[in-house]
Amino acid sequence: MLRAMDVLSLYREAGAYFEGHFLLASGRHSPKFLQSALVLQHPPKAERLGAALAALFPTGADFVIGPALGGVVLAHTVARSLGCRAIFAEKDGHGGMLLHRFPITPGERFIAVEDVVTTGGSLRQTIAAAEAAGAVCLGAGALIDRGQAVFTPPLQTLIRLEFPSYPAEGCPLCRAGLPLEQL
Repeated sequence: MLRAMDVLSLYREAGAYFEGHFLLASGRHSPKFLQSALVLQHPPKAERLGAALAALFPTGADFVIGPALGGVVLAHTVARSLGCRAIFAEKDGHGGMLLHRFPITPGERFIAVEDVVTTGGSLRQTIAAAEAAGAVCLGAGALIDRGQAVFTPPLQTLIRLEFPSYPAEGCPLCRAGLPLEQL
């Protein structure tokens, strides 16, 4: 099992840990940013992270789902470890997620995964899309929880980091004049 320091080491080794002033997918701003794609592009690292996340869940899932784009590789590696199929949800253009590439049989059981969770919005929308198709959520997981998302059942994560994040309209980094980056 990976320890918290091992996870951060993988991010640092891959050049995926940044400090500055960043726009997060949630719309919030943060002085720290983790670019999981830079880690997950390396199959041995992706497999190691996926296997560690999969170990947090019971077997019995019919599929693992992640939000596109960030959750696609992770869903695949977790599903590989659990011995089930991997699918992804895509943005619907109206602030939600949809499944239009993958058939779901009502009653199928799934685990939803994401690389980094801040507010949990994308993961919740992904779960809602699968549930709307009749699937049953067994759990949700993330490599990293930035400490602000509340899930029922509780979110399973490899590491929880207390990175600060701020609403755009109250961001002290903006007030300080630091340029905003979007990675």
